[in-house]
Amino acid sequence: MNKMTKVAAISIVGLAAQAWAGPGAHGPSGEHLDAPAAATGSGLARLPDGSVQVPKLAQRRMGIRTLMPQEAAHPVTVELNAVVSIDPNAGGRLQAGHAGWIEPPDGGFPVLGQRVGKGQVLALLRHKNEPFDIGNQQAQLANLSASLKLARQRLERLESLQDSIPRKEIEAARAEVQSLTGQRDAVGKSLHQTDALRSPASGVIATANVLAGQVVAAGDVLYEVVDPARMLIEANTADASLATRIQDGTLAGTGVSGGGKLDFIGAGRSLKNGAVPLMFRLTANTAPLAVGQPVTVVARLSDSVKGIALPGEALVRNASNLPVVWIKSGTQRFIAQPVEFRTLDARTVVVIKGLSPENRVVVSGAALINQIR
Repeated sequence: MNKMTKVAAISIVGLAAQAWAGPGAHGPSGEHLDAPAAATGSGLARLPDGSVQVPKLAQRRMGIRTLMPQEAAHPVTVELNAVVSIDPNAGGRLQAGHAGWIEPPDGGFPVLGQRVGKGQVLALLRHKNEPFDIGNQQAQLANLSASLKLARQRLERLESLQDSIPRKEIEAARAEVQSLTGQRDAVGKSLHQTDALRSPASGVIATANVLAGQVVAAGDVLYEVVDPARMLIEANTADASLATRIQDGTLAGTGVSGGGKLDFIGAGRSLKNGAVPLMFRLTANTAPLAVGQPVTVVARLSDSVKGIALPGEALVRNASNLPVVWIKSGTQRFIAQPVEFRTLDARTVVVIKGLSPENRVVVSGAALINQIR
């Protein structure tokens, strides 16, 4: 074989190797031999008209699901800002009744998240007296002790002469002894008074602000006890007439705190922070909520709106931050359709403009299609 024949053979082998190169194969100079084939074989591309091409295999891997929803009348909803609050019938707040020092009870202080029962001793409060008051109480105690000693001696003399003196004098002396004894005991206890602070309700410790030896003032909040299964949601609105149209509600969001069912209790008749307070009771929720946590309530009204109901994940945003849904126009082609919508509940929206019942809408995997460039 001459030199020209060898070059031709090597060229043919090289062309054959490039034609049959597998994924990841490289040429003599390091080029990707399968790059053109991969670009045309995958088919994932955004076409010049803005639509997206997604082959069947890619649709299965991406979990693309479509649906042909029908138009119907749905209740109108409105989103309200709200916070989680304590149910006064299923929780409570333990405060210091007077100034003093905090001491631990038998078994120690309960900690955050610990379940306690109603009436359980959570802390001990030792009364704090001013030095001047302590001096007055000690002087009064000494005076009462001396008076009690004299009263007892007098009672003993009268009882020894009970046959020669009226009975009423003995009874008066006995009553005086009892009175002075009670006064002395009361003053003595006030010098070293200790109160047992008990849980106002059964539940879980939500707030704990106690340490051994801590000095507290009257009215300081030491513990907050809540029942996680019975929480209230306090929303607010500037529309006073909204309360007459609310039926129930849900907690907004697709996270762990979303989807909780709410029963509407009622509305306040006075403004709070410039808005009308609306009270809901949480009846079903799978995630724990914290007192004071901000949430969004989707309130369902008695009004209705006509539109196409879709899962919330079917709605995405385009490059212009406008809401769109993806419509399947062929076996591998998807088109972004701008729409107008209203929130129906925590996981559902109602498209009121931009769709027709003949459209096959992507209800699962729309976010993945939206990322194809």
